[in-house]
Amino acid sequence: MSDFDRKGLTDDDLIAFHRQLLLPRMIEEKMLVLLRQGRISKWFSGIGQEAISVGAALALRRHEWIMPLHRNLGVFTVRGMPLEKLFLQWQGRREGYSKARERSFHFGSREHHICGMISHLGPQLAIAGGTALAHSLRRQDRVSLAFTGDGGTSEGDFHEALNVASVWDLPVIFVIENNGYGLSTPVDAQYRCESLVDRARGYGMEGVRIDGNDILTVYDTVRGVRDYCIRHRRPYLIECMTFRMRGHEEASGTKYVPPHLFEEWARRDPVTVFESSLVDAGVLDAARIEAVRGEIAHYIEESVKAGLAAPPPVPDVQEELRDVYAFPIPPSSDADADQEPDAESHPEVRFIDAISQGLDEAMQRHPNLVLMGQDIADYGGVFKITEGFLAKYGRERVRNTPLCESAILGMSLGLSLEGYKSMVEMQFADFVTAGFNQIVNNLAKIHYRWGQSADVVIRMPTGAGVGAGPFHSQSNEAWFTHTPGLKVVYPSNPRDAKGLLIAAFNDPDPVLFFEHKALYRSISGPVPEGYYEVPIGRAALVRKGSDISIITYGAAVHWAVEYADAHPETSFDILDLRTLQPLDHSAIRASVARTGKVLMLHEDTLTGGIGGEVSAWIAEHCFEMLDAPVMRCASLDTPVPFAPELEKAFLAKSRIHEVVERLLVY
Repeated sequence: MSDFDRKGLTDDDLIAFHRQLLLPRMIEEKMLVLLRQGRISKWFSGIGQEAISVGAALALRRHEWIMPLHRNLGVFTVRGMPLEKLFLQWQGRREGYSKARERSFHFGSREHHICGMISHLGPQLAIAGGTALAHSLRRQDRVSLAFTGDGGTSEGDFHEALNVASVWDLPVIFVIENNGYGLSTPVDAQYRCESLVDRARGYGMEGVRIDGNDILTVYDTVRGVRDYCIRHRRPYLIECMTFRMRGHEEASGTKYVPPHLFEEWARRDPVTVFESSLVDAGVLDAARIEAVRGEIAHYIEESVKAGLAAPPPVPDVQEELRDVYAFPIPPSSDADADQEPDAESHPEVRFIDAISQGLDEAMQRHPNLVLMGQDIADYGGVFKITEGFLAKYGRERVRNTPLCESAILGMSLGLSLEGYKSMVEMQFADFVTAGFNQIVNNLAKIHYRWGQSADVVIRMPTGAGVGAGPFHSQSNEAWFTHTPGLKVVYPSNPRDAKGLLIAAFNDPDPVLFFEHKALYRSISGPVPEGYYEVPIGRAALVRKGSDISIITYGAAVHWAVEYADAHPETSFDILDLRTLQPLDHSAIRASVARTGKVLMLHEDTLTGGIGGEVSAWIAEHCFEMLDAPVMRCASLDTPVPFAPELEKAFLAKSRIHEVVERLLVY
C-alpha cells in the first residue's frame, strides 16, 4: 500500500503494535461471552476505542504515570500486567490487585505506574498534574498522562486540573476520548463548542484533535506531544475522536444510539483497519494474523481458567480494619490519658506561632515536603502562618495556588505517588467543600483500595466566635470523622498544635488538621523548642476530677477550664480528645470511671456532631459506670450567625451551666 504511513516504525514494531492492539480486543470479546454466561457480573466495554489506550501507552516510557478510566484496558495490557491477575481483580478475588476490595479498573499499581480511577472520573486529571509536578521538582524529563471522556470535560475537575497545570507549567498530557456519548447523553447536549480541544486555548495551552481509531496516529501524536511537554515544560490537550460500539456498561444497552452510527464506525474499526493496512503493506498476511489470534486466544483461555478456579475471598475483619491506614494507631494500653506536661522553662508561644514553628520544623526535616494554598507565598497566608517561608524555602516548595481546591487536593495525591509529602491549606475550613470528593473518595480510600498511601496534611482554619458569619465559621470536623481512612486532629493549645502538626507530617496517612481561628492570637502557652511529636490518637487529661467528666476538644477545652475555675464547688475531670479520628477510647473509659457522669462538649452543632458518637460509645461500653445519662452540650442546629449577640447564643458555651446543673441533680 503506497500511501501507508508507518510513522518511522519497522516491520517488527508494527507487528508488535498489532499484537498489542489485538490483545485487549480479544480479552473484551471473551469477557462479553463470560458475562452472557453469568460467570462475571459487570463489564465496561472499550471495543472500538482500543487504539487510544494502546497507542498512548506505547508512546510513553514505562516509568511515566498513566491515569486510566473504564475503557482503557489497553493501558493495563501494554504495561505488561498479567491477564490472570487482572481477571482475578475483575472477579473480586484476593489474589488480584486490591485484595477483592475493588472491581474492574478501580485500582492501581505502583510497579506499573498506573493510578486507578474512582467512579467520579474527574479527579484523575489533577492526580496526573501532581505526578508531573514531582517530575518538575526533580528536573526529570518525564510526563504524566490522564484520560477523560467527553462527558467528563463538563466536570469542574477538568477545568481546575487544566488551569493549574497551565499556571504551574507542568509536563502533563490530558487525553479526551470523545466517543459521542456520556452514558446515553449525546455530545450536543453536553457542550456547545465546536470541538473540545478548543478549550485548550482558554487555558493557555496547545491542543490537537486527532483520529482516535488510528493507532499509529495516536502513537505518533502522543510521542510528539511528550517531547513537546518535556522540552517546553508545558501541558497539552489531545482530543481523540472515536466511538463506543457497546453500551456504557453492558446492562445499559445501546437503544439510544442511531443504527447508522454503528455502521459508519464499524467501517473505521481500529483493529480491522490496522490489520488491512498491514496486509496491504506486506507486513502481515492472513495466515500470520490467524496465528497471532490463536496464540492470544490460548493465553486468554489459560488465564481465565486460572482466574475462575480461584476461591472467593475469606473475610479477615482485623485485616480489613488494619488496611484502612498505612500507619495504624495501636489501641492505648494505658489506663489514663497523657497528662498535660509541666511548663518547665519552655518559652511562651502563641497558638498561631506554634503552628508556624511546626511547619518550619517539618520543612527542615522533610526536604520533600511541598506547601500549597491560596495566598500562602508572598502574602504569607490570610493568617500569616507562612510569612517568611517563601524567602526561606523558595517558590517551588511554597506554592500559591489558583482557586482550585479540588485540583490542588488531587495534586497532593499525585505528589504522594512520587514519594513527596504535601500540605494543603484551606484558607478557611468552610471552603473544603469545593474539594470534598478528593478527600473522602480519593485520599481516604486509596490505601485500603490498593495499598497506596496518601501522605497529605490538610490544614483547616475553623470555628466561630470571631464574627465571621455562616461561611467562615463552621465547625465541619464531623464530616470527616465519618470517613474511614482519614485521621482528624484538633489541638487546643500551642504545645499540642506544634507537636501534633509535626506528627501529622510524619504520618503517611491523610490528616485533617483543624486549627481554631479564635485561638490563633488569644491563647499562649509553653512550647518546647525544636522538633518533637505529640502522638496522634492520644487524648490529654487537662484536669483530674471526681464529679463530672467534660470530654471536649479545641476551643471548648478553654470553655471547660474557664467554667471549672468559676465553679470550684464541683470537681471536674476535663479530657481533651485532641484526635477525633481515631478516638482514644481508653482515655474516655478512664474518665468515665473517675466520675460516672459525662458532659460531651463541642462547638459543632448538636445533630451529627462527634459528641453523638462518643456518647453512643460510652453508653455501649461504659454503661455500668454511669450514674446519669451522657449529656451533650453543643451549638444550635443552625448556620453560624454573624451578629455577635446571635453568635454568642448560638455557641455551646452559653449553655454549659444549664447542662451541668441537669447532670448534678442525678
